[in-house]
Amino acid sequence: MIEDRPVGRLLREWRLRRGLSQLDFAIQAGVSARHVSFVETGRTIPSSSMVLHLAEHLGVPLRERNRLLVAAGHAPVFRERPLDDPDMARVREAVLQVLRGHMPYPALAVDRRWNLVLANDAAEVFLDGAAPALLKPPVNMMRLGLHPDGLAPRLRNLDQVRAHLLPRLARQAAQTGDPELHGLHEELRSYAPDAEAPPPDPADIALPLHLTWRGAELSLINTISTFGTAFDATLDEIAIESYFPTNPPTTHFFHQTTPEG
Repeated sequence: MIEDRPVGRLLREWRLRRGLSQLDFAIQAGVSARHVSFVETGRTIPSSSMVLHLAEHLGVPLRERNRLLVAAGHAPVFRERPLDDPDMARVREAVLQVLRGHMPYPALAVDRRWNLVLANDAAEVFLDGAAPALLKPPVNMMRLGLHPDGLAPRLRNLDQVRAHLLPRLARQAAQTGDPELHGLHEELRSYAPDAEAPPPDPADIALPLHLTWRGAELSLINTISTFGTAFDATLDEIAIESYFPTNPPTTHFFHQTTPEG
């Protein structure tokens, strides 16, 4: 259900999340500060094209752009179909192809709230041994990673990983205004409120995950990929995390234990 809130108030909230004054935003969007003021105070109702123009310069996600359009009295323009919708079959297959193509190394796709959407077989390295409650759909990968009954006991550098993930989640919650992300951040903080992270190893080029699995000591780094120029809100929110070994023993382990393709 879309909230019954004036479009001006919503736009103002997005501007403030981005840390922009009305003047700065007006310059960035190529409109007058007076026009921005009139829109935010409700003296002017923006056209659908203006709503989309302002939303683009604020970096508003597609799902929220639909909300802005409806709040301004216009029809939404971006579709919001679940990944299992028949019309999304080609998209789902494309995501699966990326995940399978990354074998024998782990890869998974998550939505905007870090819920697991799809994964390849090697992603079992993160799920194995977790409490059944954490594996009930939707599986939240942030919660799974830091929960005492999830991956956390197998992470050898848990404090470093936590110190990286929590600020990232806090920024995402602040930038989107999503109350569920705010709640997730507070929950994850509560697992170890006084934990302090050791400094990074100068030899590392990126934060690795050092974990144990099936009696082996593994080390992985990851990349995050998103779909460019998406016009569907669901696709716009999907992120694919691909993990790579950082040393020969980890490479050998996955090639020996995980079938490719």
